[in-house]
Amino acid sequence: MDRLTLQERLLQLDTCVLSDALDVLSLDGVAPGLTALTCPTRVAGRVQTVHVGAAGSAPPSRHLATAAVANSQPGDIIAIDAGGFTGAASWGGLLCAAAVMRRLAGVIVDGAARDIDEARDLALPVYGSAAVCRTARGRLQELDWNQPVHIAGVLVRPGDLAVADASGVVFIPSQHAEEIASTAEALAGRERAILDEIQSGVPAESAMSVTYEAMLAAQKQGGHRG
Repeated sequence: MDRLTLQERLLQLDTCVLSDALDVLSLDGVAPGLTALTCPTRVAGRVQTVHVGAAGSAPPSRHLATAAVANSQPGDIIAIDAGGFTGAASWGGLLCAAAVMRRLAGVIVDGAARDIDEARDLALPVYGSAAVCRTARGRLQELDWNQPVHIAGVLVRPGDLAVADASGVVFIPSQHAEEIASTAEALAGRERAILDEIQSGVPAESAMSVTYEAMLAAQKQGGHRG
């Protein structure tokens, strides 16, 4: 059997167990407040970053996020730092069409997106703070792209990885990605063992209050980064 790529491994892990792995390793990565705005399909991929802010007096040289889309690879995820602003959309329908043409995995917006019906019709997973119909035109513009940004308080660098599903959004620093994935896989395996116990008749109080907490404590002691 061929060895799975890191992206394929992450796609098999949900954000909850990845969050637990980040806790074990004393790393930050959970982006609170971001939820599925379209289909809550789990996505995992390398990040292309965009920084969006208030529009200036001069018209922008290009439409926001178009450079990131054009320079993305299939399977990448566009991550937009709009500072949590939901008064106008930092992502919309035409960008959705362009993203699908580039075979991107999805979009994460720390802010608002619009044309949600179009995104759903295109089966493009979009995660964000809110949906809003108001255009960015005259209100928002791209400040930079392919640079470090902050998404819901999490520092995200180009080339980091992201995983998003119905439970939320997690960013994974590229330099720790293998360690995080391996830790999450170990935790997931132990969770499955606990589930087997519950399904075999072991009381949930015993399986979860003792076994699960002991599992996390032992894993953290072995993986704590200080």
